[in-house]
Amino acid sequence: MMLPSSETTDASASGTWTLGDLTVNRLGFGSMRLPQKGAAFADGTPRDRDRALHVLRRAVELGVNHIDTAAFYFSPLRSANELINSALAPYGDGLVITTKVGPGRDPSGAWTWATPEQLRGQVEENLRQLGRDHLDVVNLRLAPSQASASVAGHFGALAELRRAGLIRHLGVSNATPGQLAEARGIAPVVCVQNAYGLGSPADDHAFVRACGEQGIAFVPFFAIAGAGREEGASGTQDEAVLTVARDHGATPAQVRLAWTLHQGPHVLAIPGTGDPDHLAENVAAGALRLTAEDLALLALPAR
Repeated sequence: MMLPSSETTDASASGTWTLGDLTVNRLGFGSMRLPQKGAAFADGTPRDRDRALHVLRRAVELGVNHIDTAAFYFSPLRSANELINSALAPYGDGLVITTKVGPGRDPSGAWTWATPEQLRGQVEENLRQLGRDHLDVVNLRLAPSQASASVAGHFGALAELRRAGLIRHLGVSNATPGQLAEARGIAPVVCVQNAYGLGSPADDHAFVRACGEQGIAFVPFFAIAGAGREEGASGTQDEAVLTVARDHGATPAQVRLAWTLHQGPHVLAIPGTGDPDHLAENVAAGALRLTAEDLALLALPAR
């Protein structure tokens, strides 16, 4: 099947999933790259503000109703949350904005990690920047060094804010299966947001399947970038990806996104870009249907 034109495809082609009581199209948008050009979180060149606002508005026009952000997505002159507020407020009833707390950046850009007592301040900062009276979904983002740490203190603090009405639903990010289980013992968890994509190890694939069995959305980041992570995708592509892309008249990035969505109906995608053309291509990937032969080829080890 050849990929439909990006000019005629919107995010509804990817199907839907429900985050608690919030229904979203499975192809969403990540705002991490909006504040600046180049590698995320580096002291790069700020993006043109009008262009960034256009990308956000165009995403919604293309049917995107799930936007991922964070208060720590900012450059010296741009803030992702402020851009979202300026571009999209007043927000439509069907728009779901997911944010994350845990890490933070002080005015100099230095990284900090919140204590449980500091999480309310991070939640309130997201509310202020986004111009909201509540947050749809808040993910507790964990540091790589916290892989064996208890989440009870931090997740318990967010559960209190959920009961107070500041947060509608909760998730975890960069979490292990054990941390997910611990969090679920404290409050409902609607999503897991972890790095994942083609080439991920077997344990990651098992975690994705386990989330589906529990009715929890799995929202991978770096699905396109892979090992490039914040730096973005490298110019080299596995031959299997190139072969499938040629067969479908698609780009390698579209194949990687389509493969991600084929991992289960509970798997969402949040690719980010500051380019309107790339945005349309990403959204169109939600309509790309891979065959069993494609999936088998992509499962082969890189040669």
